[in-house]
Amino acid sequence: MTVVSTPAATAWTALFCVLLLAGLLTRLWLASRQMRHVARHRDAVPPAFAGTVDPAAHRKAADYTVAKSRLGLLDMALGAAVLVGWTLLGGLNLLNESLQALLGTGLWQQLALLGAFFLVGGLLELPLAWVKTFRVEERFGFNKMTLGLWLSDGVKGALVGGAIGLPIAALVLWLMQAAGGLWWLWAWGVWMGFNLLLLVLYPTVIAPLFNRFEPLNDDALRQRIDALMARCGFSAKGLFVMDGSKRSAHANAYFTGFGPAKRVVFFDTLLQRLNPGEIDAVLAHELGHFKHRHVVKRIGLMFAVSLLGFALLGWLSGQTWFYTGLGVSLNLGSPNSALALLLFTSVVPLATFFITPLTSHLSRQQEFEADAYAMQHADGRDLAQALLKLYKDNASTLTPDPLFVKFYYSHPPAGERLARMPVPA
Repeated sequence: MTVVSTPAATAWTALFCVLLLAGLLTRLWLASRQMRHVARHRDAVPPAFAGTVDPAAHRKAADYTVAKSRLGLLDMALGAAVLVGWTLLGGLNLLNESLQALLGTGLWQQLALLGAFFLVGGLLELPLAWVKTFRVEERFGFNKMTLGLWLSDGVKGALVGGAIGLPIAALVLWLMQAAGGLWWLWAWGVWMGFNLLLLVLYPTVIAPLFNRFEPLNDDALRQRIDALMARCGFSAKGLFVMDGSKRSAHANAYFTGFGPAKRVVFFDTLLQRLNPGEIDAVLAHELGHFKHRHVVKRIGLMFAVSLLGFALLGWLSGQTWFYTGLGVSLNLGSPNSALALLLFTSVVPLATFFITPLTSHLSRQQEFEADAYAMQHADGRDLAQALLKLYKDNASTLTPDPLFVKFYYSHPPAGERLARMPVPA
């Protein structure tokens, strides 16, 4: 099959190129600013942290940030090249035709196309993923994974993704053919139901495939946490410790699940580094997200945005230029649903990238709200001290580029965040 160009297809190709190039150049410019800014301030601890952060830790954070940013530049270039290869250079078209010759047309061929696309994409990402884990993370003392564990995680991730994703994909593909002009509304309902189900299943079914979760057995700490949650009017199905140290030296704590499946999870590395008061403060921050209904608001936003996305996909999937303008010829006499899904999910991020500053701003505001809530229910000095420890242990730079922060940071930078807290004891 050959790709036939029309004026509409040519215009779409041009718009695609503009979005791709504008996004790539913007990301490269922002990353370059970040690296220059961090490197420029590498040898001087900000005055606000002079008494709490030693110069060696500050330099490590700067070097770690620059190293990750450099790898990110390669990732950006590779991602752009792969996208062009799949689209304008005919990679997706070739893969589709090859699978049609092998399997014929129909649902199985479309599922094979989806699976092969993501499998090839995952394999192309492996080299940089290896470098990130076994070069960058290893160099700065964060990686605790063996090659065997890394490979095992990759295989398990692919199997779990296939076991969960392919049945949902099959249902969506069937709806695209059988549900008429409003198929996208039915597909949206299926997609949202699937995401809500994952919120319930992830803590108890999926996460334990990768990590070990044990009940928190420190009775004194458990009593403190139970008292904090009672003061905040919060309940969870359990308090668990995750063996995060098996993979990384980074520390964290989080809530997972939804409704009755909510649970509190502490990395074992976090419990090793923070004292009970600091753990209280970190947990209170997470409770603040629930108190302010941030999780529900994010789910609501996801509902609205995904509905618009499915509606747009419903329209684009019926436009010939949508396919041919991206180097793909339409299947004659057989469905093009899988092609529409792959092209849509590949192109949409090019446009949504430019609203990143808005979503980042909203996220930072929510973090400030959660911090304020934590200081109402725990000692603000403990929260500040805990954040200082986490910034140091995770080698988070104290001197990010301000514009980079506004564009990307989902959490406020250390200086802005700690300025609202009492000085640590």
